[in-house]
Amino acid sequence: MTTLVTPDLDLRASWAEAVEEFGERDFMHGSGLWDFDVVDVSPEGAPALIAALLAQADPATPLPEGRVHCTYFWITDGDEFVGYLALRHSLTPWLLEEGGHIGYSVRPSRRREGHATRALALGVRRAADLGLDRVLVTCDDDNDGSRLTIERCGGVFEDARNGKLRYWIDTGAPAAGDE
Repeated sequence: MTTLVTPDLDLRASWAEAVEEFGERDFMHGSGLWDFDVVDVSPEGAPALIAALLAQADPATPLPEGRVHCTYFWITDGDEFVGYLALRHSLTPWLLEEGGHIGYSVRPSRRREGHATRALALGVRRAADLGLDRVLVTCDDDNDGSRLTIERCGGVFEDARNGKLRYWIDTGAPAAGDE
């Protein structure tokens, strides 16, 4: 069953296999790993990567200019790492145009099994927990799989910008003053 978990060393071996599987051709959307010159998923290097990812969810963690706090999740199926999901707590101008609140990717060998759809639905629920009443989710205009995933999760198409399709999904969070 597809679940979202916070990055955890207990999944290091499966995560390392997935990083190798993604290789250099498949971008690991939602991973948060673009900040690192070297993605060291070895037993020695993984703890620092995981600590850095977890820290970004904490509003007290200072971030570089132009960055927002983000909760990183690993998509799992049982005890296997199958992908990434990033939930950004707010939007910068660039995220509003192209990046969105939620980014995700599923390792190549586990695609077309429904993990992305289930993970996105879970991510939308987590966004509601953060108090977001709706989230922006984008995909490349030629990525039919992601487009269908977003639409299955209630995405309402707004427009296309710079090669990205932009969808809004209501989270079901109470509007301000409704609590």
